[in-house]
Amino acid sequence: MLIDAPKGLKDVVVTTTLIGDVNGAAGYYHYREHDAIELARTRSFEDVWFLFVEGRLPEAHEAALFARETAELRPLPATISEVLPAIAKSGCTALAGLRTALSMLPSQPMWDAPMSTRKADALRVSAMTPTILAALHRLKLGLDPVNPRVDLSTSANWLYMLTGQEPSTWTSRAVEQYLIATIDHGFNASTFTARVVASAGADVVSAVTAAIGTFSGPLHGGAPDRALEALDLIGTPDNIDAWVRERIEQGDRIMGFGHAVYRTEDPRARLLREIALENPTELTNFAVTVERRVTELLAELKPGRQLYANVEFYAGVVMEQCGIPREMFTPTFACSRVIGWCANALEQSEDTKIIRPVARYTGPQPLIK
Repeated sequence: MLIDAPKGLKDVVVTTTLIGDVNGAAGYYHYREHDAIELARTRSFEDVWFLFVEGRLPEAHEAALFARETAELRPLPATISEVLPAIAKSGCTALAGLRTALSMLPSQPMWDAPMSTRKADALRVSAMTPTILAALHRLKLGLDPVNPRVDLSTSANWLYMLTGQEPSTWTSRAVEQYLIATIDHGFNASTFTARVVASAGADVVSAVTAAIGTFSGPLHGGAPDRALEALDLIGTPDNIDAWVRERIEQGDRIMGFGHAVYRTEDPRARLLREIALENPTELTNFAVTVERRVTELLAELKPGRQLYANVEFYAGVVMEQCGIPREMFTPTFACSRVIGWCANALEQSEDTKIIRPVARYTGPQPLIK
């Protein structure tokens, strides 16, 4: 018997998970039993990465060892380093280049690999992703890649590889909190993609590269730079009302506002707003003004929709403050979300049932002789 699911599988439960959950009505999400925003406020990125790998937060000695072990996985094998210049010259986006480069990383099918091997593959993919992305960015600019440093945290090393300069303490911590807050967020489209691939018994790299393809869409991970472009287009506070009303009349989405799950303020947006205001700039103040007025206008023009700023709106502001180029906003997001994809792929790999839904055919009837 066929069961018709709503478009987008909205509110359809497809499996169980121990990784985390999102409560859209309450404006809350968590990793395991831990409030994700509280983790971003109080923990290091490496501590939370450990949580996704081992299912618990590390003891002090475990945290130091894990940070060192993952840092040592950052350098790229020669087989990947050698092809990066050609990938960079191809003109493809950083995410497309990441897919190509990662696909060259050996990874054993999860179907018949022990969990220790699956975890090792996941750690390598997660550790090398920032190295590949930073190298591709610099090569596109005609600059030499900057080798990763094992003495820097994940966030500090990311900024160092992008710019060639060691970042300030505030900048490193701001990016670290953003990375922690975006590791995972329920069964979003890219995470579901990773789990579908993993359900086929495929390798970790295949699951991640498939997820990256989904993530690249502007309705998913590709929005932080677009949200900042909206601020550019608005220009001044006097233009907010006219700009928003025109977008609504044309049926356009207001990038950086609204979320598929949250019916309250996105807790990630609230965290990032606080971070941005710690070191306010003209952009920060303008963003706060725009957010306040756009929220009021959306309530007026789309009553009952409960549309608020989402993570992309202030993510762009914070990354701009930290000196990250706009074309690297979504790749920065990918540096954290890859850990969530890997965790979901590993969890799915323990289920031997392939994900195989069906479609209801609505085309012309077949010609049967």
